[in-house]
Amino acid sequence: MGRAFQNRKESMAKTAAAKTKVYSKYGREIYMCAKSGGVDPDGNLALRSMIDRAKKDQVPGHVIDKAIDKAKGGGGEDFSPARYEGFGPGGCSVIVDCLTDNPNRTFGDVRTCFNKAKAKLGSQGSVSHGFDHSAIFVFAGDDEEAVLEALMMEDVDVTDIECEDGKVTVFAPHTEYFKAKTALQAAFEGVDFEVEEIQFVPHATTPISGDDIEVMEKFLEMLNFLDDVQNVYHNAEY
Repeated sequence: MGRAFQNRKESMAKTAAAKTKVYSKYGREIYMCAKSGGVDPDGNLALRSMIDRAKKDQVPGHVIDKAIDKAKGGGGEDFSPARYEGFGPGGCSVIVDCLTDNPNRTFGDVRTCFNKAKAKLGSQGSVSHGFDHSAIFVFAGDDEEAVLEALMMEDVDVTDIECEDGKVTVFAPHTEYFKAKTALQAAFEGVDFEVEEIQFVPHATTPISGDDIEVMEKFLEMLNFLDDVQNVYHNAEY
């Protein structure tokens, strides 16, 4: 599982760097977390986690504050999640997660991206069965057994733990995110998470080569440029 995760992270690196609208994407997610669970990060774990992630991605404080202030007003947009699945260049699997205030517009925009890449938009569940919806934590360390023991002591359902190059990677079901994070912070004082996210991790990768690589890059750029698109997951291996 871990290598599939690393492959996806590496193949997404270029498109992640090209996200010109990263501030608005974080602002939207912070707004939704605050609106649904309360504006106090101490009482809203999802909001606190999203703020931490935004800060790590160097989102300015005024963007975060503006999103929370907007949620305090109680009005504003009413976004809802939307997920699209399909097959990209070379037959790879693609999952597109969105937050939208206009599902018809978002569906049309995502479908256009698939069509331009000669990709195929599938039905719900058409590719997600080939992924694990996982909570992922990466931090410095080299004692896999100590990490496993700390998680088991708190009754965390661990999927996998890997230790490589001085870093520990923990995989758990997405429903165990906060439980696993709390257990790791309690067991390892001052732990600094390099990664603390919920992601779709592919069971296996699909190799793509030649022209498919260039088409895939453009396909991901088109998707990530859309305001409504929050995350794109795939199993393509270049």
